[in-house]
Amino acid sequence: MKTLQFRQAIAEAMSEEMRKDDSIYLMGEEVAEYNGAYKASKGMLDEFGPERVIDTPISELGFAGIGVGSAMNGNRPIIEFMTFNFALVGIDQIINNAAKIRQMSGGQFNCPIVFRGPTASAGQLAATHSQAFESWYANCPGLKVVVPSNPNDAKGLLKAAIRDDDPVIFMESEQMYGDKGEVVEGEFTIPLGVAEIKREGTDVTIVSFGKIIKEAYKAAEILEKEGISCEIIDLRTVKPMDQKTILDSVKKTNRLVVLEEAWPFGNVATEITYLVQSKIFDYLDAPIVKINTADTPAPYSPVLLEEWLPNHEDVVKAVKKVLYK
Repeated sequence: MKTLQFRQAIAEAMSEEMRKDDSIYLMGEEVAEYNGAYKASKGMLDEFGPERVIDTPISELGFAGIGVGSAMNGNRPIIEFMTFNFALVGIDQIINNAAKIRQMSGGQFNCPIVFRGPTASAGQLAATHSQAFESWYANCPGLKVVVPSNPNDAKGLLKAAIRDDDPVIFMESEQMYGDKGEVVEGEFTIPLGVAEIKREGTDVTIVSFGKIIKEAYKAAEILEKEGISCEIIDLRTVKPMDQKTILDSVKKTNRLVVLEEAWPFGNVATEITYLVQSKIFDYLDAPIVKINTADTPAPYSPVLLEEWLPNHEDVVKAVKKVLYK
């Protein structure tokens, strides 16, 4: 194992795959000369040159469309959005072309493309730069949605996403790029659609993903001191969702809390809640609790932002609620 920052794990994944396959290229704003807005492509221009690490104008619709077209013609593009908030400008290409072309062409075209960049909040970036879009993209058939929470998962999942023959939405976080963690040395991938139990427990299942899962870890440490054992599942891939890992865990613990950094209406937590109550209702010893942001746009004020975001105290309260404590 070696220790890497999240941004370094992303760069390693892309570089390793690009060395093996000349059809892979990286395109986006500031990915080349500036080494990436968050330095997640540092050194790649020097190694691969301007034909494969391509700076673009501020035109997400344009370069998303170029990526989709080139993927349909035999390339494997990695399209970086400086933030998925900006992907809204290019969402027509993602939803109406990348996601649908295999079906609309009767299988004559596929679209092996990765759209990657940060999602959700990242401090005082205010309402239009702090939105989580995982559930939006997961709602669209034809797209796979990946949200890693640590450097090792980021590298293994990104390599798998690049090799996938379907479009993948790969969502990171500005607040995780500096996170350090142990990463497997040598060649490895992590299959899409497979969750991981990050912490085993017996009293309650907590399901989460992305950077917000850190709050679940903090809560589990606090609750352990009170004799409460939490099992924490990191989804890693939102779609396709690993239903079996969730259901097997809840069958064991009989209680479920879902933690997600997203608005409360119609999100990933809602889907998990429906899954569990529809498949294994009789195993539940308490109503499911889901924890989300407040149902408002993200505030700019740090005081209000702290109230808006879920935190470990919310998780502790939720766990005690399902345990009737």
